[in-house]
Amino acid sequence: MQRYVLGQAPGIDQLRLEEASETELGMDGVRVEMRAWSLNYRDLMVVKGTYGGRYQPGLIPLSDGVGHVIEVGSTVTRFKVGDRVASCFFRDWIEGPLTPVKAKTALGGGVPGVLADRVVLPEHGLVHVPESLSDLEAATLPCAGVTAWNALIDTAVLRPGQTVLLQGTGGVSMQALGIAKAAGARVMITSSSNEKLERAKQLGAEATVNYREQPEWDRAAYEWTGGRGVDVVVEVGGADTLPKSLRSLTYGGNIAVIGVLTGANPEMPLPYLFSKNARMTGIYVGSRLQFEAMNRAIEQNKIRPVIDRVFEFEEAADAFRHMESGSHFGKIVISRKGPEAK
Repeated sequence: MQRYVLGQAPGIDQLRLEEASETELGMDGVRVEMRAWSLNYRDLMVVKGTYGGRYQPGLIPLSDGVGHVIEVGSTVTRFKVGDRVASCFFRDWIEGPLTPVKAKTALGGGVPGVLADRVVLPEHGLVHVPESLSDLEAATLPCAGVTAWNALIDTAVLRPGQTVLLQGTGGVSMQALGIAKAAGARVMITSSSNEKLERAKQLGAEATVNYREQPEWDRAAYEWTGGRGVDVVVEVGGADTLPKSLRSLTYGGNIAVIGVLTGANPEMPLPYLFSKNARMTGIYVGSRLQFEAMNRAIEQNKIRPVIDRVFEFEEAADAFRHMESGSHFGKIVISRKGPEAK
C-alpha cells in the first residue's frame, strides 16, 4: 500500500509518500480502498507542526476520506464489500458528549489518518455516504460538514426564517451555507473578495459584505436584519472577529465557535454576551450519529458540497500549498481517479 506520512521535520515539503505493509484487518476491521480525500485547515496545521503543540513524525495525516469497502472482519455487520463509506473525524465518538477518551481518537492527530490508498478502520468509525453525492463530494463531509451541522442544527437549533452570519468562503462556511438554506434560513456571508461573494450569492446567500471595504461588518449585519441582529454566527476568525460577532448578534442568539484563524486571545466585550442573553458554544466537529443525521438531510434536501479544486493523489503536497494560499472557495479535494471519479 502507499501512504503519506509526516517527515522528520514540520513542513509541506517534508511530507513523504512511502510504500508500507498492509494493516492487519482484525475482527471488527473494515478495509477500504480510498478514492477521495479533502483537506481542512487543521490538517495544514498538523503538517506544519502548529496544531496542538505536538508534532508526530511518521503520522499519516488527514481525517476526511471516502472509499469502497474491499474486506470486512468476521464480526462486522454494518458494512459489506462494495459499500461506499466515509471516515468519521473522531474514530471512537459514536454518540453522546465528547469526552477526553473520545477526543484522543481524532484521525490524523491522535491516531493515524487516512491519506493512504488503503486504510483499515473499525466499523464503528465509518458511515455510509449519501447516494446522491460523488466520492469527491462525500469526502468533504467528515470534518467541515459535521461541524456545520452540529453548529447550526444540533447546537443553535436553526429554524426557518432565522438569520445566519457566516465568515469567509472556506470549507465550513460553504457547508454551512448549504445546510442553512435547506433549513429555510437567510444567510449573510463575509469575504475580502467580491468575486467570492458573488459566487456565494449564486449559491443562495441573501446578503454579502466585503470586510476589507466595510470593516464594520457587524453594523451591516444589523442593517440587514432591520436592527434586530442575526440569530446565529458561525465564528471561524477568533481574536479579530469575535467582538464583532457578539455585536452583530440578536438577543438570545447563538455564536458557534469553530476556529481561531486570526488568533486565540480576543478582547471580548462580555457585556454583549450577558446583556443579550446570548450563548457561545465551542464546536469540535461531532459524533457519528450526527454525521449520519446530516447525511439523511443531505439526501432529502439534495444539498451539494462546494468543491474548489481537485488534486491527484501524487499531488497531495500541492493541495496543502493551495490550502496555505487561502485562495480556495469551498473544499480542496484529493482524488485517485481524477475529477470524474464517482
